[in-house]
Amino acid sequence: MSERVTLNIENDIAYVTLNRPDKYNGLDMGMFTELASAARELKKNCDVRAVILQGAGKAFCSGLDVKGVSTNPVNFARLLIKPGRRISNLAQDVGYLWREVPAPVIAVTHGVCYGGGFQIALGADFRYSTPDCEFSIMEAKWGLIPDMSLTTTLCELMRIDQAKELTMTGRVFDAREAAELGVVTHVSENPLDDALAFVDELRQKSPDAVAGSKLLLNRAWQADDKTALDWETRLQKKILGRKNQRIAVARNTGEPERAFEARRKF
Repeated sequence: MSERVTLNIENDIAYVTLNRPDKYNGLDMGMFTELASAARELKKNCDVRAVILQGAGKAFCSGLDVKGVSTNPVNFARLLIKPGRRISNLAQDVGYLWREVPAPVIAVTHGVCYGGGFQIALGADFRYSTPDCEFSIMEAKWGLIPDMSLTTTLCELMRIDQAKELTMTGRVFDAREAAELGVVTHVSENPLDDALAFVDELRQKSPDAVAGSKLLLNRAWQADDKTALDWETRLQKKILGRKNQRIAVARNTGEPERAFEARRKF
């Protein structure tokens, strides 16, 4: 990775850091490309137990660097064109691809989380925030609509009338309100510490069960009954009786504790 986004794996935790602090981590073309690359790399890593998605400096992400991206009109085509048979384009990848990473992804937000930055955070499984962090679906400020995968993520978290109000006005709201609306998971003075404590709790569970739970709920949450029930059975067949499942049983029946193996691929 270059300087726009850093990816560091410490023990079994991947830290993905938006690293453009002088611009409040505004999204330029380099950051779009590198964020998508980081997500694709972590999608293949079976040893990572959790991903921390964070911003360097004073903010998580201030959204699209409109001035920077506008310097070359071709950039908008690069962001919006869907290559091959992919369901998402580059603009959408930076939010949507975190859903495809099997390990739980925790966005740790502070400062501001505006526009595209908010949509990146929505792609994570959890959002831990400082109380003073500000959020906004800010595209309305530029006469635009959100187009970085919000329609696949926000609908799982809040009512449609609330989503319309925030999208149409682009108003700024704080972390307390974000938690009340359901788009922030936890608010605390030390969200990174709290996120890491949560990761420690997840480490005590089978990585197959954790990854399977993420995949199940992402695929079945808004599906019809048949599809949802099929996913339950399909994934359970891939987990039941495997080594990590047997280790989980042993941990709860007083047998000598053994370390879990790397996550299996579903």
